[in-house]
Amino acid sequence: MAEKPRRRLTSSIIDRVRPSGIRKFFDVLATMDHVISLGIGEPDFVTPEHIRQAGMASVDEGHTHYTSNYGLLALRRGIAENLEGLYGVNYDPQDEILVTVGASEGIDIAVRAVVEPGDGVLLPEPSYVSYAACIVFAGAEIQSIPTTAEDGFTLRAEAVEKAITPRSRAILLGFPNNPTGAVLDPNEAQRIVDLCVEHDLVIISDEIYHRLVYGVKHVCIPALKGARERTVLINGFSKAYAMTGWRLGYACAPAEIIEAMMKIHQYIIMSAPTAAQYAGIQALEHGERDVREMLAEYDRRRRLLVKGLNEIGLTCPEPRGAFYAFPSIAVTGMSSEEFSIKLLEEEQVAVIAGTAFGDLGEGHVRMCYATAYEQIEEAIERMRRFVQRHASQPVAAG
Repeated sequence: MAEKPRRRLTSSIIDRVRPSGIRKFFDVLATMDHVISLGIGEPDFVTPEHIRQAGMASVDEGHTHYTSNYGLLALRRGIAENLEGLYGVNYDPQDEILVTVGASEGIDIAVRAVVEPGDGVLLPEPSYVSYAACIVFAGAEIQSIPTTAEDGFTLRAEAVEKAITPRSRAILLGFPNNPTGAVLDPNEAQRIVDLCVEHDLVIISDEIYHRLVYGVKHVCIPALKGARERTVLINGFSKAYAMTGWRLGYACAPAEIIEAMMKIHQYIIMSAPTAAQYAGIQALEHGERDVREMLAEYDRRRRLLVKGLNEIGLTCPEPRGAFYAFPSIAVTGMSSEEFSIKLLEEEQVAVIAGTAFGDLGEGHVRMCYATAYEQIEEAIERMRRFVQRHASQPVAAG
């Protein structure tokens, strides 16, 4: 009797999502010495001491139990006050704010809460690595919206309108952008919101880098006319307060959407880490000086890296937000993956292939300037040597 074919052990949906190009690269990086990393997207600053102390004090005081599924009310009130003070947008801390395990959880459950299998989700690209995966895991279709280096990778309403179809249900925005550092133009942002109103689209807006902007004002999507009632605002503490390991984020939205998100959150998570929530309260109440000091240092590094990249032939539009540069590598004639591998092997500088952020990232690499100024100076010199060896046409020596 023939043996019955064995059923597969994993879901076919998982096959549609490729492993993160960032994590795969850092598995290799961990085996090497003397590497300057411009790769991982997290602050090199330690969480400010007073925030660390607040988290540790909460443990010492016995706050080691679950909180409300929604999160500590004191933290939700602080989030509401912070957003109102910064952008004039109001949320009810009782039923319009949900504390999550980082912004990443917020993005995942927001997508799952608003789309049906087969719906289309509009996605500007290149984009953060988890966005496409979250859309696929929800059973939805990615409707790509291209952005270009020639336009500074900003998003235009015209491009959004061209991508909308009858299946479109939502748009997932990530500005300031990872990996490009692009920000939204206020007028274009309002036009995009108007399109969402016209086509009855939900907006999921990941604004985790909202405090890291340079020479411009951050455009908070739910503060725009017509946006609040259809927007899920995703944010968190990782980037502005150097709290990546604390895994603390939040979502703000109309109560109907928050209730749907909370239903997923309560079954898969229960509540965000309690000590992290107490640390978050301290960050909101007393962390503004820290934010401004870190921002000033990021800006200093940003100007050094972008100037250096353009001088050595890796053309780079000016990033106006986050802490990334996304230069073109066209001068070398390499693919983005080949460039990142050879640069690591030959000069011990780690960058991320642009294709880690979608196919539209080809021809570029992401460099994170959340590392020491002196390290960036040395990385530029190493990359200068690399480009001079591999450039398809002569590049000036300096």
